[in-house]
Amino acid sequence: MTGAKALITALEKEDVDIVFGLPGGANLPIYDALVDANFRHILVRHEQGAAHMADGYARIKRKAGVCLATSGPGATNLITGIATAYADSSPMVAITGQVPLEMIGKDAFQETDIIGIANPCTKYSFQPRTPDEIPSMVKKSFYIAESGRPSPVLLDVPKDVQQARSDISFPDLIKVRGYSPVVDADLSQIGKAVELLLKSEKPLIMAGGGVILSGAFHELQTLAELLSSPVVTTFKGKGSFPENHQLAMGPIGMHGHPEANKIVLEADCILAIGARFSDRSVGRFDEFGKGMDIIHMDIDPAEIGKNKSVDVAIIGDVKSSMKTLIKMLSSTIKKDMLNSNIAENRWLKRRKELIEYYNETMKDYSREITAKKSIKKLRELLPAEAIVTTEVGQCQMWTSLHFDVISPGTFFSSTGLGTMGFGFPASIGAKAARPEVPVVDIAGDGSFSMTENSLAVSVLDDLPVIVFLLNNYMLGMVAQWQRTFYNRRYMGVHQHKCPDYVKLAQSYGADGVSVQSMAELDKAIKDALKSDKTTVIDIPIDPEEDVYPFVAPGTGLKDMVVGG
Repeated sequence: MTGAKALITALEKEDVDIVFGLPGGANLPIYDALVDANFRHILVRHEQGAAHMADGYARIKRKAGVCLATSGPGATNLITGIATAYADSSPMVAITGQVPLEMIGKDAFQETDIIGIANPCTKYSFQPRTPDEIPSMVKKSFYIAESGRPSPVLLDVPKDVQQARSDISFPDLIKVRGYSPVVDADLSQIGKAVELLLKSEKPLIMAGGGVILSGAFHELQTLAELLSSPVVTTFKGKGSFPENHQLAMGPIGMHGHPEANKIVLEADCILAIGARFSDRSVGRFDEFGKGMDIIHMDIDPAEIGKNKSVDVAIIGDVKSSMKTLIKMLSSTIKKDMLNSNIAENRWLKRRKELIEYYNETMKDYSREITAKKSIKKLRELLPAEAIVTTEVGQCQMWTSLHFDVISPGTFFSSTGLGTMGFGFPASIGAKAARPEVPVVDIAGDGSFSMTENSLAVSVLDDLPVIVFLLNNYMLGMVAQWQRTFYNRRYMGVHQHKCPDYVKLAQSYGADGVSVQSMAELDKAIKDALKSDKTTVIDIPIDPEEDVYPFVAPGTGLKDMVVGG
């Protein structure tokens, strides 16, 4: 068979059910073989959208999403999406066409060194030189992408390798030389963690994205209840713990919940699970965690001590590690202590005090329609199992503050790279992964405008989502920083009421509605949930509405500003 046919067959053997891509000269043999594939192909309108859709699919399925592009600009257009997935540890297999082998390095038409370009934002890259190499490389790509710390893998296939014929065999098992991800944690380190947690009077769990990646939702809740410990999350970890639970405190960080930022400063022991202590979560590295014990649980040894020195490091799959930790703690903590701990624990009373205090302190912006009111209305009307993603900017941070994730694993965003334009194509990928549930992209007009051409994909491929557009015709977060740090000297932030998003949606065959009151918003959400078409809900908000609280860059959580 041809190399292209071998590629398609190898993907079928990996149980791929959908790919997102765009054809071009250097991947036409692959697209010819796709005609006979037993999985679905979604034609995108831009390769960046293909990568974001594959990413959104991966975050819901928790297995590698697949995207396709041709060589040169097609391949480089994937890079933003690949880098986004890499920053958020999302598994992906990106397959690019390449110029023929004899033309590589000769500045051929639409040639780029995509492996060199992608090297900083992929876990590994392959380039087959013969067709018979393709099956093992495909199998290795999925294994590397999905095992250990998930990440994107690139498979760059020269056009002549796609066209050449060979006798092909498909391996059942593969081994990647030098690659052996750690799964089982060191029991002695877990034992040390048990000692620190048992002596702690004010323990705190900080859950990161690793909890979601490992599917350790039950283990996190069990551990929190066993320890009677409040739970904060990183923004990447939002959705790892039900935010209506009696121990939940929401995300910490630059625009984290004020009570969560405050309680971090008062804890005497922090158990960080699948989190990397990013600057956006912890503020100043030298200030975070002073005077307290820190236990760090992560599958990636490179994260241990990278940003923050810790007292105990537990390296391994967090779900497996948490199961062992729970077992060791359970043998020490008497079960009849649990209910009394939650009822009488002074630390949990302090949690309640902080929540009540900031509920009174944080007042809403005075208008008929605000971002806060709109997002809370969305939460009120959405079913618990609905999937929500966001764009990047103020819309993202308002969601962090005001949208409570109830069903674990139903929320995601571009948190590491902060990619504007991510949310909408990613929501389409999520809808492809779970077509039976509502999917909503909470958007700002700046981000949505970057990938709005994916409306065509959503409509034509029957993947209806809701775009919840918080529209201030402004690059809102940049404008907020210009107000705060640059004496209101605005430059490059005004969108000047263009385009008309209702007409834009309708031009693609989607529904569009603009609301002017909370009653109209209520109706628009209900109608969109009943509709079988993509709906853009245009919600006008004041350009002067800011996101608070705010921890300014270069400051610590103790310097949080709660209002303008």
